[in-house]
Amino acid sequence: MESVNGAEAGAGAAAIGPCAAIPAEHMEFIRQTLDRVGDKWSLLIIAVLESGPLRYTDLQRQVPGISQRMLSLTLRQLGQDGLITRTAYAEVPPRVEYALAPLGRGLHEIVTSLIGWAADHHDEIRANRERAAMTGA
Repeated sequence: MESVNGAEAGAGAAAIGPCAAIPAEHMEFIRQTLDRVGDKWSLLIIAVLESGPLRYTDLQRQVPGISQRMLSLTLRQLGQDGLITRTAYAEVPPRVEYALAPLGRGLHEIVTSLIGWAADHHDEIRANRERAAMTGA
C-alpha cells in the first residue's frame, strides 16, 4: 500500500486531512468517543461539574430538561470513560457526589467554548432553520 502522510492509503484510512494521521483501526473507537463526549447531556454535565462536586439532585437541577434516566445513563458512561468520578460517602442518609476527573477537566474549556458558540449564534441558526423549513430545503 502507498503511504500518504505516514498513513497507509486504503483499508479505510483517510488519505488527507485531519483524520489522515489517525490509524484506520482507531477510527471506530474515536467516533464512539466523540459520540459520547459530544452528546448534549455529556457536554452540559461536564460544563456544570467544573464548579466542583455535585450531588445527583443538584446536577438534575442545573441541567434543565434532563430526565432521571438520561442523567443516570450519562453519568454512568462518563464514569466508564474516566471523565468523571463518583464518590459514595458512608453516611446516613447515603451521599454520592460526582466530580470531573482530570481527563474530564481537560475537556472543560472545549465544552464551554462550544456551548458559548451555540449560545452566541442561537438567533442566526434559528433564523436559518426557519428559512430552510419555509423553502423546503
